[in-house]
Amino acid sequence: MTRVEEFEELRPMLFAIAYRILGSVSEAEDAVQETWLRFADSATEPTSTRSYLATVVTRISIDVLRSARVRRESYVGQWLPEPLLTDPYEDPERSAELADSVSMAALLLLERLSPPERAVFVLREVFGFGFADVATAVGKSPAACRQLAVRARRHMEEGRPRFAADRREWEELADRFFDAFREGDLDGLRELLAADVQMFGDGGGKAPQWRPIHGAERVARTLTALMKLFTQMGCVVEPHQVNGEPGAIFRDRTGLVINILAIDIGDGRVQAIRSVINPDKLHHVGPVADAWAIAREANRIRRSTG
Repeated sequence: MTRVEEFEELRPMLFAIAYRILGSVSEAEDAVQETWLRFADSATEPTSTRSYLATVVTRISIDVLRSARVRRESYVGQWLPEPLLTDPYEDPERSAELADSVSMAALLLLERLSPPERAVFVLREVFGFGFADVATAVGKSPAACRQLAVRARRHMEEGRPRFAADRREWEELADRFFDAFREGDLDGLRELLAADVQMFGDGGGKAPQWRPIHGAERVARTLTALMKLFTQMGCVVEPHQVNGEPGAIFRDRTGLVINILAIDIGDGRVQAIRSVINPDKLHHVGPVADAWAIAREANRIRRSTG
C-alpha cells in the first residue's frame, strides 16, 4: 500500500480526531491537510502509521486550539462549534463514544478543558488509544496522561445531563418537534420543551443573532414567530442530523443556507436549541444566504402586518 493509500484510508479518523479537539470543520480539514504534508515529507517509515498520523494531527490540533482559544475569548456573542452534518469515521466497537463525543453539548463541555486535557480525552476515551500513544501525541508521560484523563472525565461527567434520551425516544420527539415548528403549533411546541429550555444563536458579529432565550413559553413563542416569518418569505426547514443529533438546515427561497439548528433532547423534552448563523461556519454546508438581507425582509413583513 502506498503512503497516499494509507493516508486516505485513515483520513476519516484523522478528521474525526481533529474536529473533536477543535470544534471546527474548516480548522480540522486544515489540520488533516497539514498532517498529510508532514507525512509525505517524512523520510522515516513509522512502525504504526495509524499511531504516527494520530500523533501528528493531535499535535497540530493542539497548537491550533491554543491560538483559537484566544480568538474565542473575544468572540462576539455566544460561540458554538461549526455544525457537522456527517461524521466521516465509523467504528462499530466505539460507536457510542463517537456519537456521544460529537454532539454540540459535548463539544461545548470539551471547551472547558485545557488543550492537553481535551486531546487526552479525545484520544483515550473516544478513540481508545493506549496511554503510550496518547503520551507521545501530547508530549507528556503516560502517568501524567492518566491524571489528565481522570480530570477530563470528571469535568465531562459533571456537565452531562442526568437523563439522556434513548435513540427511539429521541427520533420520535424530534419528529414531533419539527412538525410542531413547521406548523407554527404553539401549544405543541410548549408541550415538548423543558421548563428551563434555553435557545442560543451564534452570529459571531457577522449575522443577526438573538440573545439567549430562556423558558418554555418564551422559546415556544419565539419559534412560532420565526416560522411564521420564514413561511411568508418562502424559506424551507430541512430536517437533518447535526452533530449526530436532531437538527435542521434553514434555506431561503433560492436554496441558500441561512442557518443550522441543533436540538438537545433529554428526560423526554427538548433541553436546548442552538442555532449557528455565522456565515463563516456554514460555507462547508453549501452556498450561504445573506442573513442581514433576510433580517431586513423579515422586519419589512413585521411592519406591514403590524
